[in-house]
Amino acid sequence: MTKLVYFAWVRERIGKGEEEIDLPASVRTGGDLLAYLKTLGEDYAHALEHEKVIRIAINQEHVEHDESILGAREIALFPPMTGG
Repeated sequence: MTKLVYFAWVRERIGKGEEEIDLPASVRTGGDLLAYLKTLGEDYAHALEHEKVIRIAINQEHVEHDESILGAREIALFPPMTGG
């Protein structure tokens, strides 16, 4: 099981802040994860429809979509952040 944590409008659109999920063996990268989650229902598909802007953090470290998520304890998904 992998803990997924959702932030900001990703959380609002999916309808939950976090969940534990058993990922299929075919889900090996952050991009694979986003594609898989979009198949879980309309809320996920809506939240991740612009998947290229979704940021991914594995065990609290930012990663690119093509990086491996194998062995991750926690994966966070969130929209781009702004600030100053």
